[in-house]
Amino acid sequence: MLAALPAAADVKIGFITTLSTPAGYLGQDARDGFLLAVDEEKGRLGGIAVQVVVEDDKLQPAAGKQIAEKLLQGEKVRLFSGLIFSNVATAVVPDLLAANAIFVSPNAAPSSFAGKGCHKNYYVASWQNDALHAASGALAQAKGYKRMVLLAPNYQAGKDAIHGFKTKYQGAVLEEIYTNLNATDFAAEMARIRFLKPDAVYQFHPGGSGIAFIKQYAQAGLKNTIPMVVPMPGLEARILAAVGEDATGLVATSHWNSDFDNPVNKGFVDAFRSKYNREPTPYAAQGYDTAKLIAAALKATGGKIDDTEKFRSAMLKADTKLSRGNFKFGQNQHPIHDWYQISAVKGSDGKLFLKTGPKILSDEGDPYAQECKL
Repeated sequence: MLAALPAAADVKIGFITTLSTPAGYLGQDARDGFLLAVDEEKGRLGGIAVQVVVEDDKLQPAAGKQIAEKLLQGEKVRLFSGLIFSNVATAVVPDLLAANAIFVSPNAAPSSFAGKGCHKNYYVASWQNDALHAASGALAQAKGYKRMVLLAPNYQAGKDAIHGFKTKYQGAVLEEIYTNLNATDFAAEMARIRFLKPDAVYQFHPGGSGIAFIKQYAQAGLKNTIPMVVPMPGLEARILAAVGEDATGLVATSHWNSDFDNPVNKGFVDAFRSKYNREPTPYAAQGYDTAKLIAAALKATGGKIDDTEKFRSAMLKADTKLSRGNFKFGQNQHPIHDWYQISAVKGSDGKLFLKTGPKILSDEGDPYAQECKL
């Protein structure tokens, strides 16, 4: 799939993402946020004409590898983005880096590429997996929960989730439960939670899995007796629209929300609503921010991406205003930014919306940056 862009593009961008499966909306939103930034420049990023080649990895590592090889060899693409899931990223990214290509992640950020495995051509515009959940651990700790059950899918991002949460949470973990990736039936997990009777539950299930978990949690009668804490993927606009009242009482953490009061975010949210006729999610904001970071590097290098050191220098020095506000790259080229509490509340019109609460962490990076020797 090719974006409607100038015929004579100076730079091709391979956007490999997840567009199908119950989690497909994550990739759709990242793609649409990215393309919105391109549209704002009428087919350019940083003044450089670009052609965005969008491909669906179908949440399959083998499919992602095949697409990457096709774009590298057949279309000579050297700048990539789009990956959503860490299991696909761990299969695809090494091939890209081995070909001296550049990858800028709008979402997936496994620990394997954040520490000793960091690379000069690898950048993350979203968050590092563990850091995403460390913020929620800090929130659970602040709320005084002493005994918790933690749940996440059984893949790299799920393992990073549990590890990250525990770096900031100091209470007792009664049990760590790893579910099947993309699961939608959590009857066994609900029974186990009921048996363990924790003070609270922490669960990370993005996309359709998260929708199913929240609905089944309420149906099981647990919603009003055992509080639930979730990370950003567990409470965003699409999930709120799908679960409705079942989202009330949840507390989440996020680095972005549609109500962030800065000019870039206001412009992004208004433009996204106008163009796509739906609410933007953090995945859309991350896609938009990713494009803005790439734009700054392309502008500084005149679109010359073969000189990866020059591109890197431009990327790291870029004073780019993003939708989330405060942002800079850490030693491992992963974000350092702020985290906030998010909750679902009713507006004056009676409709639920996501409201930003207090800041949980300021200028927070990730635990692996010190191991990176770039």
